[in-house]
Amino acid sequence: MLVSLNWLKQYVDYGHLTPEELGEKITKSGIEVDGIHYIAKDLTDVVVGYVKSCEQHPNADKLTVCLVDVGDEQLQIICGAPNVRAGQKVAVAKPGAVLPGDVKIKQVNLRGVESSGMICSLQELGIDEQYIPKEMADGIFVFSEDVKVGEDVASLLNLNDAILEFDLTPNRADSLSMLGVAYEVAAILDTSIQLPDEHVETITEKSTDVISVTVEDEQLTPYYGAFVIKDVTVKPSPLWMQNYLIASGIRPINNVVDITNYVLLEYGQPLHAFDFERVDSNEIVVRRAKDQEKITTLDQQERTLSPEDIVITNGKEPIALAGVMGGANTEVHEKTSTILLETAYFNPASVRKTVQKTGLRSDASQRFEKGVDPNRVKRAGMRACQLLQKYANGKVLQGLAEHDSLDQSEKVVEIDTTSINNRLGTNISTEEIAHILKRLRFTFQQKEDHFTVNIPTRRGDIAKFEDMVEEIIRIYGYDHLPYTLPKGASRPGGLTRWQRFKRDVNHYLQSVGLMETITYSLTKKDDVFKLLSPDLQHKPLNPVKLSMPMSEDHQYLRLSILPELLKTLSYNRARSQMDLAYYEIGSVYLTTEQTITKQPYEQLRLAGALTGRWMNHEWQQEIKIVDFFVVKGIMEGLFQFLNISASFKQATLDHMHPGRCATIAIDGEVVGFLGQIHPTFALEMDLKETYVFELNLEAIFNHCKHQSTYQSIPKYPSIHRDVAFIVNKDVIAGDIKATIERTGAPLVTKVDIFDIYEGDQLHENEKSIAYRLHYQHPHKTLKDEEVNKSFEHIIKTVNETYGAYVRS
Repeated sequence: MLVSLNWLKQYVDYGHLTPEELGEKITKSGIEVDGIHYIAKDLTDVVVGYVKSCEQHPNADKLTVCLVDVGDEQLQIICGAPNVRAGQKVAVAKPGAVLPGDVKIKQVNLRGVESSGMICSLQELGIDEQYIPKEMADGIFVFSEDVKVGEDVASLLNLNDAILEFDLTPNRADSLSMLGVAYEVAAILDTSIQLPDEHVETITEKSTDVISVTVEDEQLTPYYGAFVIKDVTVKPSPLWMQNYLIASGIRPINNVVDITNYVLLEYGQPLHAFDFERVDSNEIVVRRAKDQEKITTLDQQERTLSPEDIVITNGKEPIALAGVMGGANTEVHEKTSTILLETAYFNPASVRKTVQKTGLRSDASQRFEKGVDPNRVKRAGMRACQLLQKYANGKVLQGLAEHDSLDQSEKVVEIDTTSINNRLGTNISTEEIAHILKRLRFTFQQKEDHFTVNIPTRRGDIAKFEDMVEEIIRIYGYDHLPYTLPKGASRPGGLTRWQRFKRDVNHYLQSVGLMETITYSLTKKDDVFKLLSPDLQHKPLNPVKLSMPMSEDHQYLRLSILPELLKTLSYNRARSQMDLAYYEIGSVYLTTEQTITKQPYEQLRLAGALTGRWMNHEWQQEIKIVDFFVVKGIMEGLFQFLNISASFKQATLDHMHPGRCATIAIDGEVVGFLGQIHPTFALEMDLKETYVFELNLEAIFNHCKHQSTYQSIPKYPSIHRDVAFIVNKDVIAGDIKATIERTGAPLVTKVDIFDIYEGDQLHENEKSIAYRLHYQHPHKTLKDEEVNKSFEHIIKTVNETYGAYVRS
């Protein structure tokens, strides 16, 4: 809800409060002010000017030289707008003015002719283009004849307005109107409120003489009223009304439509104007739509209806979709002379179903869905008739044709001072409670400290004692609630070991280039057992099925994060995002019960999925595609970061590439897996070559020492030795690496594999694996004899263990 403060001031005087101060008071009372917007803050030196003459620029075909009277002087201004004419009153930014967007107006020379100032369009004055009337969208803005030359444009066009943006909760439908906001502000500030005049002069002819109203289902439409206004002149609405509509985010169209929109915002009651001649009938019948019945709505879309929809008909065919949108066949146009004005109360649930089915959500349907004030339905129609009489020259027929079975009674809530203070922990006096009820404009009967409160129908959110407690404390002030400091020994707050562990894992994965995602915890039946981690496969798991799933794709609680994560990958690839690296930390839901009788166990797991390019340095022409070793390197880095020793073992798993998959274990306990998804499965998911990993974070946490480690920087030089072993193809390079590290300790501090070769110079069943050994001692410089002795021992051990020999 956008609230224009200039408009609000018509109903309640908020004094000298700034928009920020008023916004803070409203927020503290329970309605959040999500933002404050200024149309054109501190706009100066923009005035009404009169174009005395308009001549062709001597050196430019599309420019004109205008002589403009701005009251205290005459300015020569060059203008490029196609609609500028002599005799117009326009908005002129004088030299020195600063327009929105920090546009400074100076005296300039354009094609050899001096120009002092600028004739402005509405866009240049800071009004959003989507809210500008179509006839004003191109070119400069032209005022009506009654404005005064030299008058400040900011006040004329409401450019000095501030807009409060309310973030309303669903229960506060009363604040979806300017009057509702006025009641709220008046209660907060404890001031008076000025309600609009609804008196309308009518002619002797009666509405019931020309139209009748029939409602077939009063449960769906408890009230329907039809006013008739004759001899209407369709033209632009007054400037002040256009200003308020624009400030509220509505584009002005014409005086008839603008008045219905204005009253919608003012009273919170949707109205609809029909061209009476196009209705082509003397009766209005409100009924359920017939199955497969059709209507073309104002957006020129044909809609197929069902009996769940309410339609307004002329007795023969639908002319409006109740509470949502009018029909194109009865639309008001520039030659309309007689208007049938609808004001009604439609069942909120029925309107909501129609909106969900058609997707036609509007300002009107939003209010009908939440419920409008029963006591304002007819009054809003009278207010619109008054405005149509004044600004469209309409003649309002006496009375209205209506069907009325609407409950307009007020709810009654009993409260007392003792119960309220017991609930709040306060000491609010009986007199203060009575004053708060008066500020809220609730009528009540008081007997000592007991109150019988009549709740106005505009406050449909209040029905019981707890609601009244909330009303009293929010007006009394949440800041006045008593508080106590905790007693006894206390210590500073901090993260638990488990929280710090999760945060560390998050920081590491983000630091290496992965992006965090959050996917659905629900998946479909076909995917529930896919990509299940080996540490879970030995358990007789039974997936938990929802009793009332929202869709077939979200029936079961997941046993693995990966299926939904791969869907996210596929979704983004379909939108031309090819280089993706995602991870997620989330729960899987485990139970072995065949009949679920208790909550499944939620196990926290880490999953990741990568595809495309891992590195792309265009200047160096260096590209690295994601492969098995990129993902394995990320996992090794994670375990090194957590100071945990993990091992990788080649494995064959369902839906995984048989030669590019490995389990991950810590101290012999399998905690997860990594590898490439099977090409066939990737094709089903519409993915290219994709690599994944999944880990049991709870198991890893149990192996984590959670101790800070420190290793001093070595003072002594290191020595590198390279060696290549020729071994059988079945030998795993990582096993040899582990043997070297174990045999060479403590002098060998690091072992790297830097080459694997298979080719013509080796036998068919052989391969060469090259290792780089890093020797270093923390307390001395190593001698050649020490390094050679260790190196020879390593070679001998590897040769004997793996049947290897050193490549020459």
